[in-house]
Amino acid sequence: MLGLSFVTPFVLLTYLAHQTTASTLRLPSRDIRTGTGPEQYLPSNPVAGTAFIQLDRAGWTVTANSFQPGCEPRNVLDGTRGTWWESEFSPTMVPLPHNIVIDMKNSHIINGFRMLPRQDGPSGNIGQHRIETSLDGKSWTQVGSGTYANNQARKTTLFPSRRAQYVRLTALSTAEGRGYQYVTVGEIHVISGPKPTLPRENWKVTVDSENPLPNQHRAVEATDVVSTTYWSTQFDGATPGFPHTFTINQGSAKAVSGLTYLGPPTSIGRIGQYTIQKSTDGTTWTPVVSGTWADDANPKSAGFDAITVQYIRLTALSEAGNRGPIAAAAEINLVDGSRQAAAFTVTVDSEETTSATEDGHAINALDGNPATFWITKRNNIAVPPGYPHFFRIDMQASYAVRGLSYVPRQTPGNKEGNIGQHVIETSLDGNTWTPVARGTWEDDTQTKVVNWRGVQARYLRLTALTEAGNRGPWACAAELQPIIQSSSLSPAPESAGQWGETINFPLVPVAAALIPSTSEVVVWSAWNADFFGDGNGRTVTATYNPSSGIVTQSIVTNTGHDMFCPGISLTKSGLIVVSGGTNAEKTSIYHPDTRSWSSAANMILPRGYNSQVTLSNGGIFNIGGSWSGARGGKNGEYYDPVANTWSLRPGCPVAPILTDDAEGIFRSDNHAWLFARQNNSVFQAGPSKNMNWFTTDGQGTTTPAGTRGNDNHAMNGNAVMYDAVAGKILTIGGSANYVNSYTTPNAHIITLGAPNTKPTVTAIGSAHYARTLHNSVVLPDGKVLILGGTNYAKLFTDDTAILYPEIFDPATNSFTVMAPMQIPRTYHSVAMLLADGTVFTGGGGLCGLGCGPINHYDAQIFRPPYLFNGDQTPATRPKILSMNPAKEIKLGSGITVTMDGPVNRFSLVRFGSVTHSVNTDQRRVPLGSVTGGGNVYQVLVPKEPGVVVPGWWMLFAINTQGTPSVAATVHIQ
Repeated sequence: MLGLSFVTPFVLLTYLAHQTTASTLRLPSRDIRTGTGPEQYLPSNPVAGTAFIQLDRAGWTVTANSFQPGCEPRNVLDGTRGTWWESEFSPTMVPLPHNIVIDMKNSHIINGFRMLPRQDGPSGNIGQHRIETSLDGKSWTQVGSGTYANNQARKTTLFPSRRAQYVRLTALSTAEGRGYQYVTVGEIHVISGPKPTLPRENWKVTVDSENPLPNQHRAVEATDVVSTTYWSTQFDGATPGFPHTFTINQGSAKAVSGLTYLGPPTSIGRIGQYTIQKSTDGTTWTPVVSGTWADDANPKSAGFDAITVQYIRLTALSEAGNRGPIAAAAEINLVDGSRQAAAFTVTVDSEETTSATEDGHAINALDGNPATFWITKRNNIAVPPGYPHFFRIDMQASYAVRGLSYVPRQTPGNKEGNIGQHVIETSLDGNTWTPVARGTWEDDTQTKVVNWRGVQARYLRLTALTEAGNRGPWACAAELQPIIQSSSLSPAPESAGQWGETINFPLVPVAAALIPSTSEVVVWSAWNADFFGDGNGRTVTATYNPSSGIVTQSIVTNTGHDMFCPGISLTKSGLIVVSGGTNAEKTSIYHPDTRSWSSAANMILPRGYNSQVTLSNGGIFNIGGSWSGARGGKNGEYYDPVANTWSLRPGCPVAPILTDDAEGIFRSDNHAWLFARQNNSVFQAGPSKNMNWFTTDGQGTTTPAGTRGNDNHAMNGNAVMYDAVAGKILTIGGSANYVNSYTTPNAHIITLGAPNTKPTVTAIGSAHYARTLHNSVVLPDGKVLILGGTNYAKLFTDDTAILYPEIFDPATNSFTVMAPMQIPRTYHSVAMLLADGTVFTGGGGLCGLGCGPINHYDAQIFRPPYLFNGDQTPATRPKILSMNPAKEIKLGSGITVTMDGPVNRFSLVRFGSVTHSVNTDQRRVPLGSVTGGGNVYQVLVPKEPGVVVPGWWMLFAINTQGTPSVAATVHIQ
């Protein structure tokens, strides 16, 4: 049913797990000839339908000649069907005409415009209109005009391909015909294809050089539809140098808007610098476009404004890798420059085509109409085919694909077929598939937008593994729309790391913790999957298994605890203690062995946005949190996990740690940066510029520890203990106020001495980006990865999102920019280290239906540079073969570690938990070791519990190339 070979008794599907190693998913096989009698159900043949590639709108801006407050122009780009732009009608009625202008920020080859009217009724529907494009926002060219029908259907206008940065829609009348002067628009998209290629049957091709061997590498082999054959310039005997030309005579003049190029199967001869020219007679040539293609195997393209011409010449000016004077091409095509749009073909394992009441044809999911849908076969059949189900799109050409939009069935009161667990894959040839996203979608009618690191692909396949509400064996989709980047792709260099699969969740992951017993990630949002604030005593949670990629949802109600914005700590036994939040007095405990939550003793002081940290004796210290409960006076409190009791620490007042926030105590005691040290002490490094020591025995004490150099208050900045033995803490970023203030790139190293003594603070300059609301993760090698955030403190927006991570190297006190993320991670995002040395980062948003794309129901895996060789292939990782003791380790003891090869260092990283940019559990301990020969090492664990806080840790071995092993999980106490 998955288009694979069947074996007995299982279907085998090979996929790549996020660790980049090959795995095999075994799916129970079933006879596809289900049912009784004469009917036999087989997977559908490919069906075709017109579909349009909508450009990715990230970063676009929009302006209008007027707007009504609350109905701003930006609403046409927010992806939300319940918002719209409306021209001003009160207090002043601004008369027609009205215009709205889209700035795509870069020029793109476009050939269409799509407008969705306001969806709650016909008020303000546009009638007569014109559509114009511009490269500079000043000189405009009309590309479309007409009169829209007075309904809520999506309107699409195609025009000949042209290059543009700006698109303007001008409304000349309303569709109601009543003389109204105001207009509304729900959503606007700009279309870039897909454009079919022109037929090559009548072409005559000439080249400056081709290989003289008979029937090998001749010019015609670049037009034979076979990617394994190719044209090459002469390489036997005399080898002419650059430039090389490939000239196409189409036989007659045709509209052309681009050229596509696929390099040879081998790297030699890939074209680098090029120019494309046109001619009406084959003699006089005029330049059209020029550029440089990357030295990789991806298909290439060069687009230009549509021209009508008979002759096109591609001139190769260099070899992409400087490997010699040869030019080669496996396939060369010309892009149709007419209005025509290519038809996607769709193949599904099953579709409903025989019901008189339910039209479930696959092509309905590409028709632009959310009222129609594809649904798998379920009528007039004894046993409907069960999961898995697949929906495969052939886009007819290779594109830089970076996402998929899935609209569930929109039938009121009917969610049958909503897809839950799923896998999304891409392919260049329809045979070899690479997973790009997986996870579980929430069971609702909202549009699901999945983003991933852009990949070159012709085919896209969505495999549905479960029905979101367990209502039956069918799958359904109202719309499935690929999201296409407008530029070609080349792999990120290994020095910048790599982004892996996207993990889709049925919630916005605002809090997360790594489960020691399984290395799974448990995440949660609030009482709702994408909104907070009700306080009704429930929490939406999910668990992600990195090994299988499976996401499982669970709604917790038995604790009566909405766990949004709490303090989080892992106990020395591996329980996850969550305190406060929306239900501010509550404490809940997650039990990994039973995957269940239970209630613990209530706090004495209700709090939210508090911080807590596990101490050297295994207790938990908690302070701050005036976001929830009464404001002010959120002094220190101590939790004993064994006795399940909270007790106040009046000697640990909150006053010394307050920032000078513009919103007062509501914000100024939030998100303290806490670090456990010797003798049950706690060092507070920020976000206040004033630092302090707390002791937690008895009534507790407070000792001022000076200021963080010349740094200001740094709310929602980060502090990371990257070397607990030396007491080294990196502090980075933040802003003076929680909201509406500029951020800082300041970075400092705090070096701790004995408790209650002033530490050494060293300013180390600035990171590349000033940021707040970000996350920082300590890596096994002692470097620190800094991800996401914004450069201005503002909540629930991605407008100033920072997409470039940085890595801090303590050996040089320097910062290096990493490969950019595709999904903004701003307010309410999380990040933490996984046991395989990769980094999990996700979430952002949690602002309800009005937020649109700000709610990020997903996470992504970042693979740091240490996992790659210089040629971007996965680095060989050292492997821990055995350990003695295997798991239970005593402080101050040794571990005998047997490796599969030589390594030169070891480190411990504590299992982490994170919310609101605070992770008090994470810390790194570099370990001393000596070799015993034969790749056997004696590793020494420090004896101080203020350095190695009792609990569960990840033990990494690191080789001379800096590549870490997959961690061994150890319990230290």
